Amino acid sequence: MGAYAAAYERSIADPTRFWGLAARDVRWLVPPDRVLDDGAPPFYRWFTGGELNTCDNALDRHVEEGRGDQPALIYDSPVTGTVRTYTYRELTDLVARFAGALRAQGVDRSDRVVIYLPMVPEAIIAMLACARLGAVHSVVFGGFAARELAVRIDDARPKAVVSASCGIEAGRIVPYKPLLDRALDLAKHKVERCVIRQREQLHADLVRPRDVDWDEAVAGAEPAECVPVAATDPLYILYTSGTTGRPKGVVRDNGGHAVALRWSMENVFGVGPGDVFWAASDVGWVVGHSYIVYAPLLTGCTTVLYEGKPVGTPDAGAFWRVAAQHRVKALFTAPTAIRAIKKEDPEGALLAGHDLSALDTLFLAGERLDPDTYRWASRVLDRPVIDHWWQTETGWPIVANLRGLEPMPVKPGSPSVPVPGYDVRVLGPDGGAVPPGEDGDIALRLPLPPGT
Repeated sequence: MGAYAAAYERSIADPTRFWGLAARDVRWLVPPDRVLDDGAPPFYRWFTGGELNTCDNALDRHVEEGRGDQPALIYDSPVTGTVRTYTYRELTDLVARFAGALRAQGVDRSDRVVIYLPMVPEAIIAMLACARLGAVHSVVFGGFAARELAVRIDDARPKAVVSASCGIEAGRIVPYKPLLDRALDLAKHKVERCVIRQREQLHADLVRPRDVDWDEAVAGAEPAECVPVAATDPLYILYTSGTTGRPKGVVRDNGGHAVALRWSMENVFGVGPGDVFWAASDVGWVVGHSYIVYAPLLTGCTTVLYEGKPVGTPDAGAFWRVAAQHRVKALFTAPTAIRAIKKEDPEGALLAGHDLSALDTLFLAGERLDPDTYRWASRVLDRPVIDHWWQTETGWPIVANLRGLEPMPVKPGSPSVPVPGYDVRVLGPDGGAVPPGEDGDIALRLPLPPGT
């Protein structure tokens, strides 16, 4: 039996043992009493009785274990001409200081904080600062319309909002503060405090005393220590579209999330501590939460935060420039991005001059990877191009070609096999399994694995 088959069988037959072993890679402040709490089906919980802090696992423990001088975050912004690297020690200090600033503004454990920021380091700092305090963050995609932001504010009922004066796209500045002000006017829930990051490209007018300047808030703040939280306490709320037309808030816990994402990095993506991982997405989406912020930092990787587009900043070679410059081992993006690059540079001529010797794998997800796009990317990169499938509700891959556990042959049009922990079935109208070659509904048997 191969490594994948053995792991998958163990995960389904004995999930308690399987995930109990995986949980050893997480630093627990109080070990869990139970790995899988199945006492109230269909509502399952993971690692009950355990206490930890996600920010501690993503930052502090790496500093204490000797990674303080390793790059944790590389911010690459072609729209502002900025490249900046933050070590684990530097990022820990910045997060602790901003957590103290939030606490000074009245944010405490279990309070909600809406984060409405562009792709800047402050977005990651704010997310981790909330986790440090045991507060629950809800990131709203930067530049979302005021009414959409207001709906999310009313649902999450945040103590504070963290935002910026503007976002920047190729050739234009997007003022955020007027959108935020309008959303706050529309929302029934009244927010007590807004912390605003002023960007040099556009200065926003603050509404005092509600609005506080980021730099001023941080300057007078005492660094905050990590607050222990229950494994089953929420880490974040992320809104995704619902069939009713109202956004639905997906609530993710701390313990199961940390265990699952840590396991996925080495087993699904084939990257480990010290490797450079780049998820070319946005922190406002689940890919950004899982694979820009949490999974790479939980693993001790270097993560890349890119404020730009696949084309137009300045051209269709932007992704190859970033991957080469920062020695990216694995790049994760959406098929749409690769199709845009292919349209602008069908022969892959802009790859020339970029040293991609560090790049092992291109991972694609977010929508169907059509075989033509797969074949083009495989040809121009001459590297494995791996489709995988998941969604906001699961937080990490359901089906994948597990490059770290056991690489498999690639079949165009297929995301390969179920990831350990997911009992995936294809069912007919009667609820029975359909044979190979027949269409059906994809179903996942409970209990779902940690992090979902």
